[in-house]
Amino acid sequence: MSWTRQLRLKHLSLLIELSESGSLSDVARTSHTTQPGLSKWLKELEEDIGAPLFERHSRGLRPTPLGSLMVSHARRMLSEVERTEQNLHSLMQGGNRILSIGTSPASAPSFVPAAIMRFLKSNPNARIRVEESTMNEMLAKLELGKLDLVVGRMDNYRPRPVIGSAILYNERLRVVARPGHPLTRKSNLTWEDLYQYDWIVWPDGTPIRSKLDAALTAAGQKPAPLRIESASQIANLWMIKYSDMLSISSERVAMHFEERGLVVPLAMDIEQSGGSVGMCWRDEDSQDDMIDLLLACFRNEAERVADELG
Repeated sequence: MSWTRQLRLKHLSLLIELSESGSLSDVARTSHTTQPGLSKWLKELEEDIGAPLFERHSRGLRPTPLGSLMVSHARRMLSEVERTEQNLHSLMQGGNRILSIGTSPASAPSFVPAAIMRFLKSNPNARIRVEESTMNEMLAKLELGKLDLVVGRMDNYRPRPVIGSAILYNERLRVVARPGHPLTRKSNLTWEDLYQYDWIVWPDGTPIRSKLDAALTAAGQKPAPLRIESASQIANLWMIKYSDMLSISSERVAMHFEERGLVVPLAMDIEQSGGSVGMCWRDEDSQDDMIDLLLACFRNEAERVADELG
């Protein structure tokens, strides 16, 4: 019998736990089994596969390249089982499957909600779950099958084997401040003007932060006077409102909050700050019609946004 037919969900969990802890004794204790029994099972699995999954060393276990691949698939399979359970429960309650969308703050305020409402208009019984985080975290969940779609800035995106992607629209970055900030009354701003104030910036490695750093480098400037590093859009808005700190924002996000009287984009053109918002999805042969309809709605909404931005 093939070793794949003998694997159970519990076995997949054990592989993941062994990879994370590196300790047979710890995993044996948490899984309510014995260390000799767990060691015997792992040895038999490796013999059936024909290659070691873990390297044994003085500090415990470390996954081999084959083991890392196995653990990666185990995480994805368990995630798929969890999603299947959720969707079956939803269907049994009279609803549709739950579509999970991940979004970064750069696209969350208006674009993603508008695209979702467009989708719900033609699919009134659909159910949607939305999560907001950084692109790296969202893409990791997409690969595991925990999300169906990820939308956000694609400036740092690198193609991935199982992920489809598309650019939806392009936009610039804007420096923003509170209404009534001293710099809102000044035209022809320079970097020297901006450097008189502390900044709230996005975490290192995020697309918006990378674009800001690239623009500063191109302008021959030193790093912005960072006071706060934050990926929370709500927290950033609050701190901007009650201080003279400056921040950086994508153009549409700045427009969205300017219309609501929360921020004012400053009269400062940041060269080489252009970027793109796009979407990523699991590129599978068996992709269902609901995902295709969802992607189409995001493309249609993006066309409207592109016209708005000119």
